[in-house]
Amino acid sequence: MAGHSKWANIKYRKERQDQLRGKLFSKLAKEITIAARLGDPDPEKNPRLAQAIERAKSANMPKENIERAIKRATGELPGQQFEEVMYEGYGPFGVAVMVRAVTDNRNRAVAAIRKVFDDFGGSLEGSVAWLFERRGVLTLKASPGQDLDDLLMRAIDLGAEDLEEKEGEVEIYCPPEQLRAVKEGLEAQGVRIERAEVTLVPKQTVSLQGPEAEKILKFIDKLDDLEDVQEVYANFDVPEEIMAQVG
Repeated sequence: MAGHSKWANIKYRKERQDQLRGKLFSKLAKEITIAARLGDPDPEKNPRLAQAIERAKSANMPKENIERAIKRATGELPGQQFEEVMYEGYGPFGVAVMVRAVTDNRNRAVAAIRKVFDDFGGSLEGSVAWLFERRGVLTLKASPGQDLDDLLMRAIDLGAEDLEEKEGEVEIYCPPEQLRAVKEGLEAQGVRIERAEVTLVPKQTVSLQGPEAEKILKFIDKLDDLEDVQEVYANFDVPEEIMAQVG
């Protein structure tokens, strides 16, 4: 799980930086639009859309921006027609990488993604999807004296599967379709959830040290900076001190 946990922390710290540049709102709007277009425009009936809206609200995205994104999906407002595409390949040092893009120009998206892979000695070829598992992940801060066995039992009663603690955080894993029920159930019991998302979790990780660790983080960061890229998933594991430097 380390690849998910560590990169997720970097990703959310980076989102706060992107927010200052106004870049984050653009990605969030595309995520809301594609979620509303592929499912129901009512977030009560569309868990993916509800998650996208919650993420936008946590980033202080204005309500009118959220509404415009949904209206573009339903055709009430004109706008670009986005499609969702998943790319997979190997980054440097054999790290498996999945890149989720939302784009109005598939040729532009794949060319930009391929260039980053090539620049870092990777390859946008090969199937790596089998190395990842789609799961719901809820993250909360660990606290002294916290009874994790009790928390796990309560989470399991709500539909969760397991729990993991590391580096000051607790991650609760559940089937994607149970994410909302687990989140709302725990919050009703007074548990404060920091993040809740459906994501791709690596089944196994590649441990990297020193310059190799720094290079893989730069590679992932370059991918994440691309206009059409929404999410990057990778199965690396690097030392916490290097993650802190990136943060």
